[in-house]
Amino acid sequence: MDHRPDFVFVGLTMCRPRSGVQNCPEVATNIPGLVAFRDSNAPETVVTMTAESWALFTNAVKAGEYDVTT
Repeated sequence: MDHRPDFVFVGLTMCRPRSGVQNCPEVATNIPGLVAFRDSNAPETVVTMTAESWALFTNAVKAGEYDVTT
């Protein structure tokens, strides 16, 4: 069985308890050079990528390269 690093996930402010928001994204950056991402409703599924790949992805989202309206 593969060992998973001890990620420390952080959620968005709008997803805090009592917010009523569900399935919130959570990100962990506590492992140097690695970013982990998961959905709060499915915490057993973790996507990992390099910090460089994360920066490329988030910059592309901010630039509107992904259609999130559908």
